[in-house]
Amino acid sequence: MEPPQNGEILPLLGKLYHPFILSKSHVPPIYNICLPTKFHSLLPALMIPTAILCGEKVWKIDYYGNRRSKALDPKQWKKFVNDNGLKCGDACVFELLECSSTLLKFRVQILRGHIPFQLHHKFSGETKDIPIIID
Repeated sequence: MEPPQNGEILPLLGKLYHPFILSKSHVPPIYNICLPTKFHSLLPALMIPTAILCGEKVWKIDYYGNRRSKALDPKQWKKFVNDNGLKCGDACVFELLECSSTLLKFRVQILRGHIPFQLHHKFSGETKDIPIIID
């Protein structure tokens, strides 16, 4: 897998993915991110280490599958958010690369830009064959 160069966006790999438009709950001061329901049936109901691959770096973030919210550790997510200068309105596309009872691995691509709140509902492609269309 090639890391992106100079902010380049890579094509999806055909694996399960989910785009998040970052809201106030994802960034300072709250730093909360729960994985979407469509991942739940695949993910173990355990607390396990998770690797977030973004660009040429890897962040270690614990996944809490043993909780109702199926969330990533807020303190570790905070480091990812701050390291990448993420802001409300930016988007992160999480693509599930590996899933076992001992490790989760996601490739995350960051899309900069303040997508207007009125268009958030249009950012919901489910497969690589359905593009994200903003009219």
